[in-house]
Amino acid sequence: MLNDIKEVLYSEAYIDSMVKRVGAEISHDYADKNLLLVSVLKGSVVFMADLMRAITIPARIDFMCVSSYGSGTKTSGVVKIIKDLDINLKGYDIVIVEDILDSGKTLHYLVNLLKSREPNSIEICTLFDKPERREVEVYAKYKGCDIPDAFIVGYGLDFDEKYRNLPFVGVLKPEVYGEV
Repeated sequence: MLNDIKEVLYSEAYIDSMVKRVGAEISHDYADKNLLLVSVLKGSVVFMADLMRAITIPARIDFMCVSSYGSGTKTSGVVKIIKDLDINLKGYDIVIVEDILDSGKTLHYLVNLLKSREPNSIEICTLFDKPERREVEVYAKYKGCDIPDAFIVGYGLDFDEKYRNLPFVGVLKPEVYGEV
C-alpha cells in the first residue's frame, strides 16, 4: 500500500491536532444542546471515532451509509441510502460527520433529507474540504482544513475500499486509479 502513495499530506500528529481542535469547537458550541453526531459511513468512521473522544460533552451517535461513488473516483451525483439512521431526530441538534467535502452533492442531499425529519438544527463537520470542487452550495461549520484538488487516501478515505487503514493521509499515485 505504501508504494501507491505519491506523498504524505497530513501526518498522524497533524490529524490528531485537527480532530482535537474540531472536538473542542463542537464541545463549546453544543454545551447546552442535545447533540447527535451522525457519521456518514464508511469514510468517516475513523474520524468519527477520534472526534467523539475529543468531544467533552454528552453526545449520542448514529450512522448512515450512503453511496454516490461506486468504485470510481468521481461522484455519480446519485445518492443511494444503504443504511438509514436508527434514531428519531426530533429534539436533536445534529452534526453530520463526514470525511471529505468535495462536490457537495451527497451532503446537500443528506441535509435536506434530515431537515425533513425535524431536528432542532443541522450542521456539517468535515475533516477535509475541497472548496474548488464544489458543485452545489454546502457549508461546513466545522472542518479540519482545506485540501488541494488531489486524490487522497488514508485515515478512513479510500480508493475502491483500500487504504482506509493508513494512519496518515496521502496522495494516491495517479497510475493506481487509472489516470496517467
